[in-house]
Amino acid sequence: MTETPSPALWRLVDEDDTTSLTLIVETPNGPHLRHIPPALPLPAHTEHGTAAEEATHTAAATWGLPDFVFQQVTHAAKGSGSREQGDRLLIAGHRGAVVQVKARTIQPKADDLEVNWIQKVAVKAMAQAKGSVRQLRMLPADMVNGRGRILHVDGNDYEWVAVFLLDHPGVQQGITATWEPTGMPSIALTRRDWDFLFNQLRSTTAVLDYLFRAAKEPAVPLGEEPVRYYELAAADAATPPGETNTDLVGEDGVLYSVPQLPQAPAGDDGTRAHLMIRFMLEDIALSPLAGPLTEANRHTMLCDLDRLPVAARTDWGHLLLDMLDDVPDVPDKHTKWRFRRQLDADGTHQLIVGAASRFDDDIRTAFTAYVQLRHHEVTSRTGKAEESSTLGILLTPRHDGLRPWDTSTVRVHGDLELPEEDLQIYRALWNRTAEDGSMVTQD
Repeated sequence: MTETPSPALWRLVDEDDTTSLTLIVETPNGPHLRHIPPALPLPAHTEHGTAAEEATHTAAATWGLPDFVFQQVTHAAKGSGSREQGDRLLIAGHRGAVVQVKARTIQPKADDLEVNWIQKVAVKAMAQAKGSVRQLRMLPADMVNGRGRILHVDGNDYEWVAVFLLDHPGVQQGITATWEPTGMPSIALTRRDWDFLFNQLRSTTAVLDYLFRAAKEPAVPLGEEPVRYYELAAADAATPPGETNTDLVGEDGVLYSVPQLPQAPAGDDGTRAHLMIRFMLEDIALSPLAGPLTEANRHTMLCDLDRLPVAARTDWGHLLLDMLDDVPDVPDKHTKWRFRRQLDADGTHQLIVGAASRFDDDIRTAFTAYVQLRHHEVTSRTGKAEESSTLGILLTPRHDGLRPWDTSTVRVHGDLELPEEDLQIYRALWNRTAEDGSMVTQD
């Protein structure tokens, strides 16, 4: 772990409540009190172990996205028995987590016996997680996400982290779970830790990135994951931005850097701006699939949008709301466009979000041309066409009172092999200057 002055002092709320935690976080603006509530209550009228799994799923689906949370598949026959594929899976982008939930379903025993039980189930959970990944790599399977949709998962397409998730009425302070190396990153959390990460980040991609990052660090006692989070967040805040070539996105490229782990909870500014990204994710998740598109295509688009850094989402939300207010203000028979683009540091993932005054076939065609042109321009500069993709999302205001806007998407990847005559048309349309009478504004 990066050596830095301890950013967080912590204590339990009171001696009789081991389910809550209060952190005193040292920030540039002075000490900040951060209360970590207990884990979500278990569903009523459900067997304890199953209820713990359902509550784990609910936290990830509510604060993350249901489309990234998968229940275990139908058991694959193996001899006279069957083999589980993990209690719950998280899958987003090229990463996945196998989550093994273990619940203490009886009254806890003496302290030393509880420690032994925790160590025993930790070893069992990690062995099961390792077996689940091995099985998925040998025999790809259909998985069911939180919306009841099917995704065919080949375990070889992802890098995996094993998560032992403990549901316990009161873990002693200082208990660190141990197990033999599994050959993949592994981490132990309590359900309160799990809920904290999802509530803090509100992004499945960000939670997965954190799990992989924390799994490389020395283990911390169960229940103290929020402390480690704030230590890493403080290190992020003190780290200067890395170098990147802003020319890759064109003459207007600007370096924009935010901490990977924000100290303030996601959406903590008191506005609804942060929710704009969630609204867009839901629009994509709930829209009917057109033509040859599949659920795998939808999942990929959701993953691309969920890559947007958590610390940048409120700023983007404010801009998108401003765009939607601004674009209708044009003369009749004119269209106003506004865009913001982001290119990842490695130059292979581009996100374009825009707004236009109206939506029809002409707008759809023009926006598709814009996405293709910007993808071509970036890949021509990076030389990484084969591993590159661009997701474009267009918001257009509605005036019928049914909903505030429509959401349209275009995604391209690889070398588009655009004919030169098409490129000339696209450039004439989209690379105009203000002096040419363009109504295009790029943010």
